[in-house]
Amino acid sequence: MSKAFHPNANNTAEASVYNRYAAAAQAREELLCCPVEYAGDFLAVIPQEILERDYGCGDPTRHVHEGETVVDLGSGGGKLCYILSQVVGKRGRVIGVDCNLEMLALARKHQGQVAERLGYDNVDFRYGMIQDLQLDLDLLGRELGQHPIADPSSWLKLRNIEERLRHDQPMIASNTVDCVVSNCVLNLVRQQDRKQLFAEIFRVLKKGGRAAISDIVSDEDVPQELQENPELWSGCISGAFREEQFLQAFEEVGFHGIELVKRQSEPWRTVDGIEFRSVTVVANKGKQGPCLERNQAVIYRGPFKKVEDDDGHAYNRGMRMAVCDKTFHLLQQSPYAGLFEAVEPLTPIPLNDAVPFDCRRSKIRSTRESKGEDYDVTTESIGPCCEPDGECC
Repeated sequence: MSKAFHPNANNTAEASVYNRYAAAAQAREELLCCPVEYAGDFLAVIPQEILERDYGCGDPTRHVHEGETVVDLGSGGGKLCYILSQVVGKRGRVIGVDCNLEMLALARKHQGQVAERLGYDNVDFRYGMIQDLQLDLDLLGRELGQHPIADPSSWLKLRNIEERLRHDQPMIASNTVDCVVSNCVLNLVRQQDRKQLFAEIFRVLKKGGRAAISDIVSDEDVPQELQENPELWSGCISGAFREEQFLQAFEEVGFHGIELVKRQSEPWRTVDGIEFRSVTVVANKGKQGPCLERNQAVIYRGPFKKVEDDDGHAYNRGMRMAVCDKTFHLLQQSPYAGLFEAVEPLTPIPLNDAVPFDCRRSKIRSTRESKGEDYDVTTESIGPCCEPDGECC
C-alpha cells in the first residue's frame, strides 16, 4: 500500500470521523452502532474480530441479488462486504470503498481466511473517498511519492494529476455496478460534499441498477451548534439528513422508484428533542433516455384514486394513460410490477418509426389509438365467465 494519508489533526468533523473510526478499528465502540439482525447464516465465515468492530444501522444486503457487482460505500472492517460476497456468489463481485486506513487494514487482514472458508475470493477493498469514486487514493499516493508537494506550484500540478487519474484510471468506472449499498456512512460526509456523493452513486450504477442505503435520519433540522460538535457528528448524529430531504437527495440526481423500505419506529437516540432513527432506502436508475410514441398505455390498478411518478406524470385509477415506450416498459419492472396493466396497441409501431412523445403532460389514451380508427370486429363469447367457486354469469 502507498504511504498513508491521514486528515489533519484539527478538530474538524472530518478529522473527528477519521480518528474515531480509526480507534474503533482497534477496540469496539458501542455508541457507533444500532442493533441489526442480518438475514441468513452469513456471519459464520466472518472472523470474530470483524464482527466485534462492525458499526451500522441497517441491512441493505437484502436488496442485492446473485451474480451482481456491488459497491459498499464506507466498507469499514468489511463485514457487509463479506456478507455480500456470499449473497452474490462466485459469479458476483464486491468492491468495498473506505478512506480509513485502519479499517481497511482490518478488512484486508482476514480476506484470505474468508476466501478459504467460502472457496472463492470475489471481494476487493479500495482506498478512496465515497464522495469521489473516481479517485483511487492508492494511485494518488504513488504519484505523491514521485512528486511531493513542496510549494503552490507543485500543488497545482497535483490537481492536474488527480484529474488525469480520475479520467484514465478511475477507481470505479461509470455504468459498471448493479447495486451500491451503504450502512450508516452517508451522514458522516461533509455538507458541501453531499451533492457530489449522490451524483457519484448515480454515475457508477448501470442503467437498471439501484442503490440500497441504510442511514440515520432526523425528524427535524439539526441546528448549527449540534452540527459543529465533532463528537456528535462522528457518532452519526448531527450529520443526519432530515428524513424527507434524504429521499429528495436521490430524486435530485435522477433516481426513480424511490422507496422507504424500512423505517425504525422508535428513535435510536433523541438529542435536544430531535429524534434520530435508522431508515433503509432503495432507489433505481433507469428512467434516462428518449421518450418515443408507440401508442402504448397503462392502467393503474389502485388502490389510490391517483398516483404520480417521479417525473410528475399522473395515473388515474382504471384509466388508460398514455405513456412513452420507455415508461411503458419501466412500469412493468420492479418496483412497479403488478401496479399497472399494460395495454399494447393492436398494430405495434416499430421502434425505428416512433416519433418523439411529449412527456410534459399526462393524457388519457383513446381506445381507438390503441385499436385503430378502422377497428370493426365482432366476436363470439370466449366461453363461460366462471368464478373459482363454480358460479357462472
